[in-house]
Order: sequence, then structure tokens, then C-alpha cells
Amino acid sequence: MPDLAIIFPGQGAQYVGMGKDLAEAHNVCRDIYQRANDVLGYDLAKLCFAGPEEELKRTINTQPALLTTSLAVFELVKDLANEPLVMAGHSLGEYTALAAAGAFSLETAVALVSKRAEFMMEAVAEGVGGMAAVLGLEEEQVAQACDQAAGEETVVVANINSPGQVVISGHLAAVGRACEVAKELGAKRAIPLVVSGPFHSPLLQPAAEKMSALLQEKKEAGEIQASRVPVVANYSAEPIQQADEIVNALGIQVDHSVRWLDSVQKMGSLGAKKFLEVGPKVLGPMVKKILPEAEFTNVKDAASLEEYRAKTQG
Repeated sequence: MPDLAIIFPGQGAQYVGMGKDLAEAHNVCRDIYQRANDVLGYDLAKLCFAGPEEELKRTINTQPALLTTSLAVFELVKDLANEPLVMAGHSLGEYTALAAAGAFSLETAVALVSKRAEFMMEAVAEGVGGMAAVLGLEEEQVAQACDQAAGEETVVVANINSPGQVVISGHLAAVGRACEVAKELGAKRAIPLVVSGPFHSPLLQPAAEKMSALLQEKKEAGEIQASRVPVVANYSAEPIQQADEIVNALGIQVDHSVRWLDSVQKMGSLGAKKFLEVGPKVLGPMVKKILPEAEFTNVKDAASLEEYRAKTQG
């Protein structure tokens, strides 16, 4: 569809039971979970379908679980949606988008995000870093709060999600100080996030370096190639398609900001009027805040799949 953008969720969208009804009803979905199981060496499908939630929430499990679930759903919608104009994904979802766009296989994607999670967890000891959502301020004001609060520590803008919704990341104490400064500058709320590390901050530079080296290896082995459709990159909010661009973008995004607001605006400027989120639903409110006139649909389970089928074939 010439005016369709397909988008994929990132970490935090996971829930116990995701993908279960679709895998029970469709062999193609069961096959995708089995292929992911084979790469990982454990039963990812069981973790997605039955939990426990605490295990599913661990970064090392969440990243492959969300990617696999979203790709399982994508298998069922891709023929209904036809080839979209553009794709994108929020943080982890960028890997899902690139896999869906044909830049690498499911097996390569699962292996990459599993190592990404491992590198991220190794980079910063638990309890050292954190993140918080700042509501009611624009990016420039939040960056000002971070600058004022940092001191000898690190705190930066990590995700620019939508107007008035910015996530910060860095040393735990510095994040707390930045939240207080943000409130003084007029933020409606500043909410600490339940995450296992300071994602998309310079503290993850060691993970970014390891990820860049691994991506380069995969490219040289022929496992990463040009995508069929452009994917708007998190770090630049510009469409990428060539293998070198993909390797560069995925390396950079580990310790740089996710520019989701700019990414959605870019997709709109490219001609996207309809947005389809594939997998657990989280991005819709952001898209509607950024592009109020856009049409948004989510497919995550059997019921939403039937609705989408009726809509596209009706």
C-alpha cells in the first residue's frame, strides 16, 4: 500500500500471553516460535504464552520475545497489507522492522537481539543506572534539565516519543535530580521507569561497540543485506536501506537517543497516512499525538487480525 507505514513496538510492550492464540491457530506462527527456540536453546514460546512475568520482563528474554512475537504476527498481516511505503520500529523494534523488510532472517535477528540484550546488561551493573519519563515538557527543556542535573554523572535525553513525552536515561541519582529540575521547569510529571539499565545513554557505549563489531561480522558473513523497503532509523529519523547504513544505524542506536517523534513525522512526509503497528500495542497514542490526521491500526491477536482482515478485504 503506497500510503502505509508498518511499525513495531519496543521493550516495555511485552505481556504474558502475547502471540498465544495466533500460534494455536496458525502453523506459520508456531514455526516462527520454534525457529527462535532453536536459535536460543530454550522455550521462548512457553515464556511468551505462559510466563512467568518476572522472567519475561528480564531484558535478556524480553528482546527476543517481542521481536519473535511481532514477526509471527507480521507473517499473518503481510499479505493483507501488501508492501508498505516504509517501516520503522521503536528501539528494539528497529530490528523487527529490518527483519520484516528482508534485511536479515528471523534467525539472524533473534541472535542479534539476544546478544544486544546481553551486551546492554553487561555494560552497566544493576542499580547503577535508570530511566524516567518526563511529561509536559519539550525536548529542549528536558535536555536543559539534564544539563543542570548531571554534575559529575551522566543523564541525557533517551527517547523523544511524542510532543510532551520525553524519556531520560543515565546514572540513577542524576536521573532523580533531572526529574526534580524538570518539575521546576514546568513538567507535569516525572516518572521513574521500571527498567534494568540506562538504555540509549552514553553509559551503554561498551555495548554499542560490541554490537557494532557483531553487526559488521554478520554483514561480512552475508547475513545482512539491503532491505526491500526503507526503514526509518531511530538515531537519524531518516530512511535507510543499504547494508552499510543498517549496520551503522543499529550500532549507533544502542547508546544514542530514539528520535521517535521525528521518525513518525518523517514517515508522514514520505507519504504515510496509515500506520499499522504489528505486535503488542503501545505506539498508537504517540502516532496520534504526532500526526492527528493519521489512521492507526494494531494487530496483536486473533480478534484484531480478523478486524484488520475485514477492513482490508471489505
